[in-house]
Amino acid sequence: MATRKIAVIVGSLRKDSFNRKIAKTLMLLAPSTLEMEIVEIGQLPLYNQDDDAAPPATYTEFRDKIKSFDGVLFCTPEYNRSVPGALKNAIDVGSRPYGQSAWSGKPCAVISVTPGGTGAFGANHHLRQSLVFLDMPAMQQPEAYISNAAKLYDGDALKDESTKAFLQKFIDAFASWVERHAD
Repeated sequence: MATRKIAVIVGSLRKDSFNRKIAKTLMLLAPSTLEMEIVEIGQLPLYNQDDDAAPPATYTEFRDKIKSFDGVLFCTPEYNRSVPGALKNAIDVGSRPYGQSAWSGKPCAVISVTPGGTGAFGANHHLRQSLVFLDMPAMQQPEAYISNAAKLYDGDALKDESTKAFLQKFIDAFASWVERHAD
């Protein structure tokens, strides 16, 4: 298997984000065939189509960076039964101008993480709606909804062994998914 570069997009901007902790845990558990990097999204100005003629440098840098990856892992919390505005904005920035999407064809997976009990199910599925339009083959199994995230960590260390075992299964399946679907 070839080494594949994976962009990790963390939807939460919070410093002690559970999604960032899960992302970092997945990066540690990833097989050597995945070279994973968190791509920051908090610096992106709100997408405005008026900027397409002369896009801000941050738009161009973000789009070029996403284009350099073979696949994408999205880690999202749930805000009001959907994804956070920063994540939606990053998706919009990367997908424009129309017909020049940086996301197109990149295999991806979604993991949703919440301190609540529902595993951010709504955000996970709402994000998947956008991925269909973006032409991103999204891994279907195993589905990943991580609930009660505040109880899973001691600082930055994952202390829950069953969650660690699940995350290992998830990242191994993702590596296979990317290998099957990457260009």
